[in-house]
Amino acid sequence: MIMRIWRRLPAVRLFAPAGHPYHASMSELAHSTPRADGFAMPAEWAPQAQVWMAWPERPDNWRLGGVPAQHAFAHVANAIADHEPVTVGVSHRQYEHARRLLVPRVRLVELTTNDAWMRDIGPTFVRHEGGEVRAVDWIFNAWGGLHGGLYFPWDADDLAAAKIADLERVTRYRAPLVLEGGSIHVDGEGSCLTTEECLLNPNRNPSLNRADIEQHLRDYLGVSTVLWLGAGVCNDETDGHIDNLCCFLRPGVVALAWTDDASDPQSAISRDAYRRLRAMHDARGRQLEIVKLPIPAVPVAMTDEEAREVAHGAGTFARPGGFRLAASYVNFLIVNGAVIVPEFGDANDARAASILAEQFPDRVIRQVPGREILYGGGNVHCITQQQPAGV
Repeated sequence: MIMRIWRRLPAVRLFAPAGHPYHASMSELAHSTPRADGFAMPAEWAPQAQVWMAWPERPDNWRLGGVPAQHAFAHVANAIADHEPVTVGVSHRQYEHARRLLVPRVRLVELTTNDAWMRDIGPTFVRHEGGEVRAVDWIFNAWGGLHGGLYFPWDADDLAAAKIADLERVTRYRAPLVLEGGSIHVDGEGSCLTTEECLLNPNRNPSLNRADIEQHLRDYLGVSTVLWLGAGVCNDETDGHIDNLCCFLRPGVVALAWTDDASDPQSAISRDAYRRLRAMHDARGRQLEIVKLPIPAVPVAMTDEEAREVAHGAGTFARPGGFRLAASYVNFLIVNGAVIVPEFGDANDARAASILAEQFPDRVIRQVPGREILYGGGNVHCITQQQPAGV
């Protein structure tokens, strides 16, 4: 009798989320490319369905067992949750603790990861003009694998995008490219920003040249024009991710990390990027307008005591006390109705927020504590991944 009832039930529909129409290709692996199927990555300012994050806890990357970073991550998640849904992946060990720190409207799911950089380990979502959303699953090797990578192993991180695609019941593309989400930034109109330091680094795709990589970006992001900058922010341990140096504010307009101090090692990097940007045209033929966003006036570094509070392990990147970290206000996140911006307790916190307020007059500027996130190697944009709205 039980078997007869089971055969009659629409089993797939029983497990579909409420209000989510069943689609035959949900949770399937596509054997084409997003571009071939009419999908492209939307700009960050496009309407979003939610933001994904992961919970920090590894003691060889975060000081004091990750507790200060957990409070900082909670600040970010709770701020975003004022504007749109947030889902945080957390281990079973940290589930109850995370639930106490996060506001009730933040959704928690049990998700095993090696660390908490959702921008780089999560899927890059692409959207069809008809409204369907799919996921691009890049190959992840912890920012360099065995040749400069930041930790080992990274197998759980490399599975995160597939798990999220399954949770959301969306079709997934497994891209044949080692790439992190922080190394690309798109305008939603065919243009993609990236850096040579990262994408041309031999510790990512040594068998591919620039033309090969550009073709993969076109195929899996749905872009037509790739805009190459040189190096990333000074001492950026991700090998120069673009989301710390330069990003689109809107079509034809970019923000660039900047310092007027010619003695600062960031100065030469920013000026080289400025010269390149001035000579570029985006996919629509526009010359780019450049908004200079200051870096912190005082370089940010952990104290010796803070550095000793990290339980360094074999194979994990160590940050000694006094080592300059890649602090940048460019590492912000655009969400529905707001911009989430890191602050560092620096004189330029207010200046950066003011510049962004001028650029986003229709969005609230929300500043959140960024130092503890930076101590782990990134910031607000690095720990978040937006999922565009679909129909």
